[in-house]
Amino acid sequence: MPLVEHLRELRNRLAKGMLAIMAVTIVALMYSEQLMQFLTKSVPKCPPGVTSNGGNCAIVSFNTLIAPFSTTIQLSLTTGLVVASPVWLYQLWTFVAPGLHKSEKRYTYAFVGAAVPLFAAGAYLAYLILPVSVKVLISLTPDGSANILSLGDVLDFTLRMVLVFGLAFELPLVLVMLNLTGILSGRRMARWWRGVIMGVFVFGAVITPTTDPIGMIALAGPISILYFMAVGFSLLNDKRRRRHDPDAELDDDEASDLDLTPEAVSDVEPVLAARSVPEQTGGEADGGRSNRINGYDDIT
Repeated sequence: MPLVEHLRELRNRLAKGMLAIMAVTIVALMYSEQLMQFLTKSVPKCPPGVTSNGGNCAIVSFNTLIAPFSTTIQLSLTTGLVVASPVWLYQLWTFVAPGLHKSEKRYTYAFVGAAVPLFAAGAYLAYLILPVSVKVLISLTPDGSANILSLGDVLDFTLRMVLVFGLAFELPLVLVMLNLTGILSGRRMARWWRGVIMGVFVFGAVITPTTDPIGMIALAGPISILYFMAVGFSLLNDKRRRRHDPDAELDDDEASDLDLTPEAVSDVEPVLAARSVPEQTGGEADGGRSNRINGYDDIT
């Protein structure tokens, strides 16, 4: 296919993806108030006419004149991008798929089929622990102080937690894909388990927006379980690969085991050492001279 045709197809795919995002964004604008209430449900709000006293509750408000408009647009666009992701991801896939091999397509189908439920599970877990994390953070407010939170900050915090948990749940899947492609073996992953668990907990403490240990444990615990599941899958896959190809796990500069078991040598038929050649005529009167070497007549 010429380059112009590729560019034209890319333009059509992008246009279809953008139309899907804009359609969902318009619908989200119509229900923006319900979306804001859903995403800020984790914040313990103070009743009307009651100011926050210490860490009991918080007042969610807009701090600037343009904040309601910008927050609504941001929330609607984010909703459109997430909800319409199956459409624009499919358009991207149909543009890239013709250039992939059959095995690469199979791995891609498996990756996408597992990535979607893992991301959904991480996002759902983040939404479950949000109320606990918010209460822990608000409880640190000293007595006599008021918690006046910006709605935009609350939405950013909620979306960040959902994205962090969703993407973190994809880490074990990346290890499985590295094993399926032969880059990383299950035995090597099993040897790294102490360092990986320590790194997962450090990652949970750093990457989560909250500073409480609840969010760290809630993120690191499931990832550790998924890691050991990935190790178990990789070990089984390596065993299957060795059964079909004993040299599958060898490096490029590593020699395979040689089979040095002696075998009986089969009888070899004797080869004639000489072959009869017709007698050369032509006497010495013509100046010819004949020398017999290794059973052949060499006429010089």
